[in-house]
Amino acid sequence: MTASESTSIFANRDVAFYWCVRLCSMMAFQMIAVAVGWQVYDLTDSALALGYIGLVGFMPAVLLVLVAGQVADKFDRRRVVQVGHVLEGAVSLALALGCWQGWLDVTGIFVGVFLVGVGKAFAAPSLSALLPALVRPDELPQAVSATSAAMQSAVILGPALGGFLYLAGPGAVYGVSALLFAASITLLGVIRRPRAPEIPVADDPEASSVFAGIRYIRHQPVVLGAISLDLFAVLLGGATAILPIIARDLVHTGPIGLGFLRAAPAVGALAVSFWLARRPIERRAGHVMFAGVAVFGLATIVLGLSTSLVLSLAALLVLGAADMLSVVIRASLVQLETPDAMRGRVNAVNYLFIGASNQLGEFRSGVTAAWFGLVPSIVLGGVGTLVVVGLWMWWFPALARRDRLTSH
Repeated sequence: MTASESTSIFANRDVAFYWCVRLCSMMAFQMIAVAVGWQVYDLTDSALALGYIGLVGFMPAVLLVLVAGQVADKFDRRRVVQVGHVLEGAVSLALALGCWQGWLDVTGIFVGVFLVGVGKAFAAPSLSALLPALVRPDELPQAVSATSAAMQSAVILGPALGGFLYLAGPGAVYGVSALLFAASITLLGVIRRPRAPEIPVADDPEASSVFAGIRYIRHQPVVLGAISLDLFAVLLGGATAILPIIARDLVHTGPIGLGFLRAAPAVGALAVSFWLARRPIERRAGHVMFAGVAVFGLATIVLGLSTSLVLSLAALLVLGAADMLSVVIRASLVQLETPDAMRGRVNAVNYLFIGASNQLGEFRSGVTAAWFGLVPSIVLGGVGTLVVVGLWMWWFPALARRDRLTSH
């Protein structure tokens, strides 16, 4: 694929605006994560409290998974995302005011985290389901890679910017996040298409059910295997929540160093996403995905054993690069294997699994760090990820043998 072909996806104005929406909203979310993590750890000096941030942020995905998926398939997905971002922006502004006026405490931060989770629980499935309707099926892997690049750029810029702004206080971080959500809302309004998908209620009552997404995933071994692999691998191997402890107690750095540690996985992921946008995975997709998850586990083990900032950054770079391989393959498979009228509900379940792997994984890492110590928690998580890779290759042979992303 030539460079001109790899960038032609942006000739579609809707994809270009979608790319910007991903950039702005993810930057805002990452900045909030940096501010909340550092502020809560400053106030509590507790690894367990950091774990609770992940648990509280994950709860809305569990409570709203069926409703959010049904809403995504019944209404205009652009408007659903806008409403979710309005809530996230309003909460960001409230947190900023609480910091500036001096009334924000730990309880208020957790309430804010929960409400941001509510907004994201509605916005994320609709935003993911929107992309396949903007491109042809053969363009989707390239579009996924391009938008993944936007998200990873945000994961680089967001934590770094959040770390610098935190020097002026957490209120500055929350305030800029609110502005980014406002920009995202505006950009969504410029996307001209598509209309809300039609649900064939009369022809197939089960297809209109809120449980249709769950039933569909259960009967599609490739989709189920891809989603559940990410769930358990990152649930065990993720160490994002305890990066503030790694920064302060292992590598002895401050908020700026924490920002770079949080951004490091995205640097590796961004490099891979640019590479995949130019050279999409055309063969042995299943093997590549499993190899990526295995390298993710190995890099996690190195992170746990490192006491050097440079080595920790390198481990996180490799970790992010390996994870991006599986992210692009998994996202492409889920979207390509799912009918448009059901994509909202399937993506809602997928978002629940992603939330479980990331945010519930944060709770797991915080709890195990408090129980067993920081280093054993990280190393055991990496070993667990390697075990998951072996089990999933055995339990989901169709996924391991998958050659091309498209089934035709």
